[in-house]
Amino acid sequence: MKELPSIEQLVPKHVAIIMDGNGRWAKQRGKIRTSGHKAGAEAVRKAVAFARRNGIESLTLFAFSSENWKRPAKEISVLMELFMSVLKSEIKKLDDNHICLRIIGDKGAFSKRLQRQMNEAEQQTRSNSGLNLNIAANYGGQWDITQASRKLAEKVKANEIDPAEITEQAIAGELMMADQPLPDLLIRTGGEHRISNFLLWQLAYAELYFTSVLWPNFDDTVFARAITDFAQRERRFGLTSEQLTVLMQDIETRIEE
Repeated sequence: MKELPSIEQLVPKHVAIIMDGNGRWAKQRGKIRTSGHKAGAEAVRKAVAFARRNGIESLTLFAFSSENWKRPAKEISVLMELFMSVLKSEIKKLDDNHICLRIIGDKGAFSKRLQRQMNEAEQQTRSNSGLNLNIAANYGGQWDITQASRKLAEKVKANEIDPAEITEQAIAGELMMADQPLPDLLIRTGGEHRISNFLLWQLAYAELYFTSVLWPNFDDTVFARAITDFAQRERRFGLTSEQLTVLMQDIETRIEE
């Protein structure tokens, strides 16, 4: 008889999240959009704590896409200030909890001050191994593939590799987070059903989970629901409903603890 998978096998190693709905959350409450971003920062704290507590190896959050520069200048300014404020206030807590922070994306578009804070935060936490926390900022999946291709082209130009050596594995090795497991679960909040130029290469075989919950309302219950749904996807283990019931009870018990 085939041995049942462990709870550790059912929990995804790498979860990516498109954090959508901050503006709508604020609008529903008669507040300005930027108040939604501030409320969303608290949801980030909860998601990171949940991932750390439940054995997820990597958590990647889509904080600011390359397309977000089209938003009103005032909103972008508030977002940048919020980014700097959160980095400054949270970095010690991340370090104390053995969380390794990495900012993925084209940092060159940010102010020198913010770039300096990003680099300092990454340096302070680089030796931690409890959780890889990747914050995608000024990131786009097409940009990621382009920069990987450019690196390989430079190697060909320098006669370091032959064009025939440009394989899928070679491209994957130059992408952001190449040293981490591929995302096996993508969660998108806010009700939209698309991946919006996020991790286009890396998400090729990921399970997708969409929820109408707006990002500021994303909590442990919603996260656990996504994990439970992921664990029941037949492509992973093809268990019977009776077996899954037992395993889901184990997962829920562990999450509640």
